[in-house]
Order: sequence, then structure tokens, then C-alpha cells
Amino acid sequence: MVHCERASKPLLQCLRGSYARGVAGVQLQTRAFQSTATTREAETEAPSQPFHKAPDPALVTSPRLERRLLRQGTTPIGSRRRRAALQTTDSIPFEQLPYQCFQEARKVLLADREEKLKEIETMQQRIARQEALPVEEAGGAKAQKSRVTAMQLHLERLKIMADINDPSVKRRFEDNEGDMSKPIYRFLADRKWREYRRKILVQRITQMNVIPDVLPHCDPVVETKLYFGKRQIPVGEYVEARQSTVAPKLDVQLFEAGEKLVTIAVVDSDVPNVEKDSFDYKTHFLAVNVPISATSTKVDLAQLLEDSQVVLPWLPPVAQKGSPYHRLSVFIMEQKDSQPLDFAAVKAKETSRDDTLLRTLQARYHLKAIGAHLFRTQWDETTLEVMKELGFNGADVELRRKRVEPLPYKRRNPSSFR
Repeated sequence: MVHCERASKPLLQCLRGSYARGVAGVQLQTRAFQSTATTREAETEAPSQPFHKAPDPALVTSPRLERRLLRQGTTPIGSRRRRAALQTTDSIPFEQLPYQCFQEARKVLLADREEKLKEIETMQQRIARQEALPVEEAGGAKAQKSRVTAMQLHLERLKIMADINDPSVKRRFEDNEGDMSKPIYRFLADRKWREYRRKILVQRITQMNVIPDVLPHCDPVVETKLYFGKRQIPVGEYVEARQSTVAPKLDVQLFEAGEKLVTIAVVDSDVPNVEKDSFDYKTHFLAVNVPISATSTKVDLAQLLEDSQVVLPWLPPVAQKGSPYHRLSVFIMEQKDSQPLDFAAVKAKETSRDDTLLRTLQARYHLKAIGAHLFRTQWDETTLEVMKELGFNGADVELRRKRVEPLPYKRRNPSSFR
């Protein structure tokens, strides 16, 4: 073994020297690839304060420091993955990262994108020729419209496929910098929503029997977020009576191009009816002709127009003492062909909160439920005060369950056994 070690020692020294020279050459090539000098080191040579005392929103990765920035009113920039990468990466443009494999892959993606752009241009020309074709030669207006619609759908798919593999598009989407007016960002947002948040929504409205108690069917295709003040309410969350005295704000994200007119309704399906020993419905809010789009998503129920949109203004929900929790369902319903409804006729027809059923409204005005949300309310320490402010009848009444006497053969000690 001693002779083998003596013979292999010069060979190992030679390999180590060649490896060191190769690494140095790679480092020199890497530095030569950069188009701009790195000024990051010069900028951070003499920090005024330690990082944990003055964290940088573009570089912070610790959850504790992120919470500190949020309390100060500063939002961290981009995703945590991006901020962690920037801590160890020089300030180089994303498209000029000095990795040969990355650049070669980008060449392949750019070539594929060029092919898709040519297909997009060809499809646009075909659509223009089909639309300019006379109706008689196209085989009728219905057949022509069907072909144009199919071509437009294929055109949208081509636009998505042209950018779906672009790393810059994915980076901007992950950093919440995507432009929702473009099809690719709408597609990515829709896919992300359907992966988890839509499943939670469908689970809540089915497990709590909102479907079919309020509506027989609902297939959500828009994402709906609910806010009371600055607090976002998760689906099925309890909301205090004092907090719900002001109409909520909605964030309705549409994943299609164009604008839609929708009807927004908030229904309580758990109003106790002592005389019938059952539950009734009450409409707490109803508005029509509300425009939404992929880029305009904010809807403040308190700011809607009373002379052309609000049919029934916001009524704060309350739950009597002793009653079970109340389910407040929020439904976004698309109007037929996105055409405006006759506000005067709707307001003259729908005047009672107790007699206005959402099923009836859906059938009467040809509405289609495309979005939903849910929150709950129950008796709390602020409910009595809110009831008195609203003039609620029976604010001082406590509901109690009736005691059901067991049948004679189910009693433990009936008189007949003695």
C-alpha cells in the first residue's frame, strides 16, 4: 500500500492543480458575461443600521421581520423565494442570468414563442376573413357565429400557450405583478384559485347546506373575497354583530375578458319562525346592474348607486339569544347576456325582505350564479346593543328549545312498572 500511495500522490497533485485552474477560468468567464458592474457590494458596505433593526422590504425573508414590516405599514416586495434569491444574487437582469443552460433553454422557448406568434397572426387573419364573408356563403348567421366563436377560443388558447413557458411571466405572476388584462395572467390566476381556494369554497357551501337551501345549484367561476372594514373574512367565519353594521366590501375577480353585469344578493336562511317551528329567509341586501371585470374587481356595497343599483339597502344581520348560528350567503349572479335590468321595475316588484326568495329572483330575471361567499353570525356581547339601535322586535326575548317528553315505553321509571 505504501508504494501505491507514493505512485498516486503526484497524480492527485496534478488533478488538483488542473481543477483549480478550471474553476478560476469558469469564474473569469462568469464575471466577463456580466454586462454591468456589480454595485451591490458598494451600496451595502457601510449600512447605517443592522438588518434586523431596519429590514429591507426587498430582501427580508424572516417571518418575524415580515410581520414587523407589516405592522409598520410596509409590505414586503415580491415573494419570499424571490427575496431569498436576491440576498445571494448580484443585481443582474433576470433575462441575463449568466448560466449557459438557462440561456440555451431560453433560446428554445423564444423559438417556440415565435411559432405561436405566427399561428396567432394566421388565426387573426382567418377570423377577419370569416367575419367579412357574406352570410349566404357562410351557410347562415348561426353557423358563421359558431365558427367565429370557435376560432376566437382557439386564438385565446394560442395567446396563452405563447407565454405559458416564459420565465419572466412566471416570475411576475409569483410576485403579484401580473397584468390581468392579458390572457396568460388570467389563466394562471384561475388555475391557482382552482387548486385550493375554490375547493374550500365549494366544501363550505355544501357542508353547511347553503346549496341547496338557498339555491339548488352554484358552480363558482369567479373568486369572491369579503371584507368588513380592513379585515378579510374567510368562508364560513363568524362575524360580530357590531362589525357587520356597515355594509361589506367585495373583491370579485373575473377570469374572462370583457365586462359583466351582475346581481349581488345577501340572504339569511336561518331566521327563526316560532309560530311554524321552522326557519324563514330574509334578504339583507340586493343590488342589480353591478359591473365587474378582470381589472376592475372592487365592489363597495355601501357606495353603490341608490337610484339605479340598490334595490334593498344593507340590513345588519343579528341572531336572537338562544337561536343557532345564522348563515349569511353572498351570491354573485350574472344577468342574462350581461344586459342591464329595468331597475324601476325590479324595485317596484321586490319590496319585502321576507318574501323575496333568491330562487324566485333567479327564475324571474334569468340569473346565473357564478360566485358565492358565506359568513355566519351568532349571539354575542354586542348583539343586544345592535338590536336596540335597529329597533329589532324581540330583542329581549330568549329562544329555548321545547322539551319533548319521551314515549311511555322509553321512560326509565314509568308508573306501570311499579
